Amino acid sequence: MNLAMIVPGGVDRSGERRVIPALLALIERLARRHTVRVFALRQQAAPAQWPLLGATVQNLGGRFAVARAVGAVRRAHARQPFDVVQSIWGGDCGIATVVAARSLGIPCAIHLAGGELAALPEIDYGGALHWYRRPLERACLRRADAVTAASRPMLDAIATLGVHAKLIPLGVDLRGWPPFAPRRRAAGECARLIHVASLNRVKDQPTLLRSLALLAARHDFHLDIVGEDTLAGAVQALTHELRLTPRVRFHGFLPQRELRPLMELAHLHVMSSRHEAGPLAALEAAVAGVPTAGTDVGHLREWAPHAALTAPVGDAPALAAAIGRLLDDEELRFGLALAAAGIAVREDADHTATLFEALHSCLKAT
Repeated sequence: MNLAMIVPGGVDRSGERRVIPALLALIERLARRHTVRVFALRQQAAPAQWPLLGATVQNLGGRFAVARAVGAVRRAHARQPFDVVQSIWGGDCGIATVVAARSLGIPCAIHLAGGELAALPEIDYGGALHWYRRPLERACLRRADAVTAASRPMLDAIATLGVHAKLIPLGVDLRGWPPFAPRRRAAGECARLIHVASLNRVKDQPTLLRSLALLAARHDFHLDIVGEDTLAGAVQALTHELRLTPRVRFHGFLPQRELRPLMELAHLHVMSSRHEAGPLAALEAAVAGVPTAGTDVGHLREWAPHAALTAPVGDAPALAAAIGRLLDDEELRFGLALAAAGIAVREDADHTATLFEALHSCLKAT
């Protein structure tokens, strides 16, 4: 099969920085059995092309991303016809996918994996913020031959548009990120917490820090924060203001090989996002034997209460209560770790690729 895949980015030639690990795992697996050409709208500013994990990445760059993507897919199709066009993410990627596929008379699929349908005006986040985007997204999804999403909350959001979608979680590559058995926290041992996310407003680190400030008087903990800072030091300043600086270490972005040792040291992964389609960090934590306490979004909503603990978005006292409960109850924390690991290992990157391959085969046959 010859597959065109349209993505916003996450496919840097380094394979380590400015990448999305679950996306790379999917590309690698599909490229083992099929010809895969990836069209990246905005991986870098200048147009370029490079090999990656058995696939070919064509970065479009410049303005008018949708038109550039449609033109690039059509030109590549003229040289070697595609069987299916697959978009990972909606928005511009989805629009380009539908327009290109319809103009060529071939099937297409859209996978929603982010904030395409979200609208959070208080932080200026979400694909549905502008009045025209929601009907445009609806029209695009209805023209696709198949729509999939990474979590059940995303399926629910798609259903509000009158569109049926199938669940395809974006799983962890167990070869590069192997399973690690949950370990028990010894009595009196300092609790090691980890938060893996870019520092930005949708990840809402202030709520996380305020929740930890409420716990500081009666719990001994250390927090590792791993992620690129896009807020010019605002999160670090709040950490100092809340007197948490001795307990928190900011590592910045770390590639997977440097993140993994920190994850294995952790007892609990914590997150405070206002919106998530996944997140992959919770899956990676689960595979490494670490459960998650976080806000009621994405996979955590699916997993709670048997494989995660959740709190309402933006509610620091409730999040503090969830984290504190797991710091106080080792049997509960360990049980959640076992349950989460079972899910994440079962729905790994191989599972993801198998589901996409089955989808593409069905589309090609129609």
